[in-house]
Amino acid sequence: MNRRYTIEEFEKGVELLRTTYNNVALTTDIIVGFPGETDEEFNVTYEFLKRIKFYKMHIFKYSQRKGTKAATMPNQVDGNIKEERSRKLIELSDKNEKEYNEKYIGKKVEVLFEEECIENGVRYMKGHTTNYRVVKVKTNENLENQIRNVEIERIERLELIGR
Repeated sequence: MNRRYTIEEFEKGVELLRTTYNNVALTTDIIVGFPGETDEEFNVTYEFLKRIKFYKMHIFKYSQRKGTKAATMPNQVDGNIKEERSRKLIELSDKNEKEYNEKYIGKKVEVLFEEECIENGVRYMKGHTTNYRVVKVKTNENLENQIRNVEIERIERLELIGR
């Protein structure tokens, strides 16, 4: 993709961010199954992603687009292989996100509340922390567009639940 830096330079940058700032939540977008991607290349990518421990990874399976150079490249990756690679990275992303979120349990965070949501008949206000963590609080109060301190109690489906 014509990146002008090496893996090692990227890792050094990530380390610098993490040692300079608290609670850095790094995310990335990953395309799996680009034409010519070998098992070995995917495994190198997977091991790199395990080391970096992105907070969240948005995984996309390459799909041909008519008129693009990639659509006519040789060694198109089989759909089943793309599906398996995607599943493997999504599992890694979910594991990283859960581990990252567990560090918040028992801590107080500032949350900018943005919207109401109702799940199973229960009303929540939902918002984001300063590093974009999703937080839900069970309340009947309208907290929209307010910043409040919230104590995180637990995690549900990768979301932080607080009071």
